[in-house]
Amino acid sequence: MELLILLLCYFDIITDSGQRENPQGLPRRPAQLNKQGQEVTVGLNSFKVTKFGSKPVYQYDVMMRGNDIEKRIVIKKVWGSNAVTSRLGQGWIFDGNKLAWSLKKEAQEVRIDVDLDAERAERDPSKPSNDKNKYNVALRYTNAVKFEVLTAFLNGKTDWNNSCLEAINFFDHLMRQTPSSKFFQLKRSFFAQGNDRLKLGGAVEAFKGVYASLRIAYYGPGLGAGLAVNVDVANGTFWEQLPLVQVMGALTNCPGTDALARNFANSTKDWRKSAMYTQLKRLRHVRVFSTHRGVNDEYCIETILGKDVKTFEFKQNEGRPEEKTVSLQDYYRGAYKINPQPGLPIVEMTKKVGPPGKKKSVVLPVDVLRILPNQRYAFKLDEKQTSSMIKFAVSLPQDRWKGIQTGVNMLDRNKDPYLQNYGLEIGAQRTEVKARVLPTPDVTFANGSIPGTQAGQGRWRIDGKKFATPNSKPIKAWGVCVIQDPREAPDQQATAAFFKQFVSIYKAHGGQFANESPVIQPGQLNKGGEMITDIWNATGNKNQARPEILFFVLPKKDSNVYKNIKKSCEVRYGVVSQCLQARHVKTNQAQYISNVCMKVNAKLGGSTCRATSKVMAKIAPNHAKIPTMAIGIDVSHAAPGSDQGSMAAITMSLNADLTRYAAHCNTNGHRVELVTKTNILDLENYVKHWVSTTGKGALPSRVVYFRDGVSEGQYQQVITQEVADLKELFHNIDPKKQVQFTVLIGSKRHHVRFFPLGNGGDRNGNPKPGTLVETGVTHPYEFDFYLCSHAAIKGTARPMHYYCLLNEAGMSPEEIQQMLYEHCYQYARATTPVSQFPAIYYAHLASNRAVAHENRPAVSSGKKEAGVKHGQTASSSSDKTPTEIPPLMALNNQMGIRLAMWYI
Repeated sequence: MELLILLLCYFDIITDSGQRENPQGLPRRPAQLNKQGQEVTVGLNSFKVTKFGSKPVYQYDVMMRGNDIEKRIVIKKVWGSNAVTSRLGQGWIFDGNKLAWSLKKEAQEVRIDVDLDAERAERDPSKPSNDKNKYNVALRYTNAVKFEVLTAFLNGKTDWNNSCLEAINFFDHLMRQTPSSKFFQLKRSFFAQGNDRLKLGGAVEAFKGVYASLRIAYYGPGLGAGLAVNVDVANGTFWEQLPLVQVMGALTNCPGTDALARNFANSTKDWRKSAMYTQLKRLRHVRVFSTHRGVNDEYCIETILGKDVKTFEFKQNEGRPEEKTVSLQDYYRGAYKINPQPGLPIVEMTKKVGPPGKKKSVVLPVDVLRILPNQRYAFKLDEKQTSSMIKFAVSLPQDRWKGIQTGVNMLDRNKDPYLQNYGLEIGAQRTEVKARVLPTPDVTFANGSIPGTQAGQGRWRIDGKKFATPNSKPIKAWGVCVIQDPREAPDQQATAAFFKQFVSIYKAHGGQFANESPVIQPGQLNKGGEMITDIWNATGNKNQARPEILFFVLPKKDSNVYKNIKKSCEVRYGVVSQCLQARHVKTNQAQYISNVCMKVNAKLGGSTCRATSKVMAKIAPNHAKIPTMAIGIDVSHAAPGSDQGSMAAITMSLNADLTRYAAHCNTNGHRVELVTKTNILDLENYVKHWVSTTGKGALPSRVVYFRDGVSEGQYQQVITQEVADLKELFHNIDPKKQVQFTVLIGSKRHHVRFFPLGNGGDRNGNPKPGTLVETGVTHPYEFDFYLCSHAAIKGTARPMHYYCLLNEAGMSPEEIQQMLYEHCYQYARATTPVSQFPAIYYAHLASNRAVAHENRPAVSSGKKEAGVKHGQTASSSSDKTPTEIPPLMALNNQMGIRLAMWYI
């Protein structure tokens, strides 16, 4: 039982392997492949396993006892010790935790005593060994790996079971054994020290490596299933190998030690609440080494202290007659003849020294420390770093394939001694499959359509096109706030010219105005929330009406300013807003204005276009007749190490064409992936609105439910929790109506890429929009597929992986696939097909935007934030425990903003 639980827990974290326990009731893979559209041949970055399971493999439980044995680095040292390797011999596989495998069967339990001190070459043999570095290792045979059961599963003769899981688990570790000893490993990615790298700034650099993962693959009707290895280019971020003082300067934007010292002096009064401490918290658990003792002593950082070498004191020779209190600076001067620089923060390590019961942490000056190589930077990149990272990671298909081949050569599987020893062989040729390019819909506007043959090229223009539905009522009360900046802000004349052209172009697209002259006035950032109040009042007073939309002209990109504007507009005033970059206002280009018009039209109740299918009536004659609601859900989490709450975003279609979506967002606990029942039941008023308008008094007959972000181990919980809660909500509204659900998981967190052959791709070598792959990388028995619905503007297109979890509505596979593709053409703010169904895309947007609604004070000025209401207290997340995540501030719904696309 313990082994089974261990394996299941391990396997739940494999989110892209294609293997898992088979949840009850999952729709089965269709017997036939999609026949719509045009057949093309696509190469995949997947390589077939040609041979496995020819030798018996024996599995063992591994138990270790000793000091700090829960630490991975200790486990690694014990397993790699001379005592273990000499007793066991070569060829053993170890998962780094509790399991090991060998071709040798040990009938009796193996016990090994390990003395790490005795094995250290530099140890003084005259001194006794330290008992804390003595360990006991025990290996107990449990069972043979049953490859024949896995083969039976691949042949369709048995269900997925624990024996299959054990076999895949073994192969997964077998494939990593040799690369992990030669390269730096991050899960299933490997990085060589000399590989391509780029400095991103902030003491962070990017590496290129190789990703490899074993998966079960379906080869097509009559061709069965097998094992395959997915290989891709990996891009990772790492700490630069720099002196720690330089890293601190980079993290705090302090060029040089003098600037760092000034920042530190201004932060020590309330160190734990200072911005500097928050920035330096990223160094926790980063490994460093010191050289002041003549040898490279390695340490792990616990925290950065708010004292320097002068103010930090400790008792030297404690408990002895010569005991005295010394500063860290004086100690280093006397003991090592070095003078550490005062005025800089010092570093507390995880290592503790001293007699039992009196152990104290090791504390070192920052200027004797340096970052050790190959340490992952696990935090969110800032805007500049992200921009550089994207440029580094993006590559055209032909270049990406060269990178994949480089990775294959780097792994050199044909010469891998462990693969050879255990009889696992992987083919050298990539998998090639027959795919389909689905029929492209026409993109329909109020005054005509763009034919699918043109739209299918991946981009279209909307010159002369009227939006499918205009803003719901003519614009009357609207205002413009031009944030002042002596170099960037447009003058009054340029601003007036821009909005004159905006009115003209929006009217040409069908926009309606009751007043074509907005209030235009300057704004000062140092006024904080009062800046928004000023433009709100000026606009409302002039028009004797509540403003319907406010524009803000920003001198430059600033996420804090943007969030504060959105927070005030949406939370305090309940008005939609549109931010514009000053440089675009000054250049006043028609195409940019058309793009702005699409967003404004959506925020004011309109829709840009709709997809008109050419084949859906044939595939599913009743498709358009069935009252359908689409719901998209995304749950996002803060960066690792942050105590901020998770964010749940739920989008719900508002009309029959599924072109307009409301969004409900709120916090969702701390790193909680499944949406809470409270958040789902909060949709009640949205559903009632749908019933009274689109439903004409009735609930929808079916709901197409799109979910992003869940791991395969949580698929069943999506059905038993989230969908069950939605059904309860519908039942509460109308107990007699049985709403049927079709549930689809949509994910881009995978490494599958398409490389079309011949004329199957576009001019850059990417797949054409609508390319559907159902074999080669899919599950043999469950209904999943990969769909590339967009045209990649840069780099190599990443298809969407869809997994069908429930199909109560009885939609045919072709109906589902065609619907997914066609709706990517009616995304409200683009003139291209997008990469995923709009309900998911809008949930991403809403989740990112709703961060602005967190109940915390503004940071861009000293003024009171307009969004914080009387009686509320805004506190930082650091004052909250992970179980006390406060809800978001509610939207002011006086003008119905909850049903507007405020997030777009």
